[in-house]
Amino acid sequence: MSELSYASPLAGLAQPPDLAISIREIPDRGMIDLRGLATDPAFMSAVQDVLGVALPIAPRTSVSWGDIKVLWLSIDQWLILSTRTKAHELLAHLKAALAGIHSLAVDVSDMRAVIRLEGDGIREILMKGTSLDLLAPEYKPGCCRRMRYAEIAALLHVVEDEVFDIYVFRSYAHYTWSFLSATARESAKVKLFGAQDLGD
Repeated sequence: MSELSYASPLAGLAQPPDLAISIREIPDRGMIDLRGLATDPAFMSAVQDVLGVALPIAPRTSVSWGDIKVLWLSIDQWLILSTRTKAHELLAHLKAALAGIHSLAVDVSDMRAVIRLEGDGIREILMKGTSLDLLAPEYKPGCCRRMRYAEIAALLHVVEDEVFDIYVFRSYAHYTWSFLSATARESAKVKLFGAQDLGD
């Protein structure tokens, strides 16, 4: 019997030349979509026992424990991140722990592509495709939120001050990569009005 294999939507693509920042795909990202009631102590406790960390309940926040990250998506939905191989094990443990508890856990690792942006000026570059003010204080490391990016649905995760991950449905991976390849070019670099050097 043949084995299932994963094919990255951006396989074979290298970073375009002349970019002001670094962009690359993270193909080994395992993802579990978790649904449940944050008001249910049994649900929250069972998940914490498996993950080793409590689910974040504050909007647009995330938590980490080792190589596991959990992103808040809504009042009853979280995205659990790990390596692709570990996601299968985590899912099995979650389903066992949540048996009999109103909840849903599904492996969605193949649903999205993850593109990582690194470098100075990534906020300005990203703002070319979204109406969000990514210079606002709320967009600090750990922040995550859904957004419209270049007219498509996307998920943004601020990993560090100059490291951002964008999650898009895999059918839009090439489109997103092409959009970033154009807007992140060194020749397209912009500075905000208040941050420009006016000289002498």
